[in-house]
Amino acid sequence: MPTFAANLSMLFTELPFMERFAAARAAGFDAVEYLFPYAYPKQALAAALKDNGLTQVLHNLPAGDWEAGERGIACHPGREAEFREGLARAIGYANALDCRQLNCLAGKLPAGVTRQDAHVTLVTNLRHAAAALKQAGIRLLIEPINHYDIPGFFLTRTDEALAIADEVGSDNLFVQYDIYHAQRMEGELAATLTKHLGRIGHIQLADNPGRHEPGTGEINYRWLLRHIDAIGYTGTIGCEYKPQTTTAAGLGWRSALTA
Repeated sequence: MPTFAANLSMLFTELPFMERFAAARAAGFDAVEYLFPYAYPKQALAAALKDNGLTQVLHNLPAGDWEAGERGIACHPGREAEFREGLARAIGYANALDCRQLNCLAGKLPAGVTRQDAHVTLVTNLRHAAAALKQAGIRLLIEPINHYDIPGFFLTRTDEALAIADEVGSDNLFVQYDIYHAQRMEGELAATLTKHLGRIGHIQLADNPGRHEPGTGEINYRWLLRHIDAIGYTGTIGCEYKPQTTTAAGLGWRSALTA
């Protein structure tokens, strides 16, 4: 059965961020992921990982002004220099935290920009990022996100992500397959995972509707988790869901659905 990583941007949010590492360890997680490390010193994050015996499996490249509603700048013409500066910063953090995967959020289609211009910008930025990360020994991921949760997001489907990866032409670019987003946009979870497993670098989960923990919605996670194991996925699965109540109260799904 795959192992699970606690997404500290979504779980244990009743605690200050730096206390969530210990909470994840106490809850039985061996790995963590989260959106962004950049508000915290590298040394403090590295110490939190080491002190709690945790591996960090993922964080995102800088994604613009998050508080203002930006969700990535990789498809934004005119901000290529900012993207490259953020990439260098992300590599510095990843090296300090021994994090071997970075996710690039494509961003929303900017006002007044054609999809074609945004597409060209995204491909150009991904080519640069994939090459730089390969040199650093880090995999680059791109993630389709459903257009209900983030209206206007540029990349919404697995086939779109794969087509862009084909155009980029790097063996260091993979898809981050979020089961929740995929269920909302396209379904066919098992078939897609099976067909494209070799191009999927990381999986995340949440149930639908509500983006809560597995077992609260329509996705048959008992079956799907076994399928993911059976097809040979060897990575971790990021638990990027919103607990219905508290994180601790909802963690019973791990034993209930994987036994």
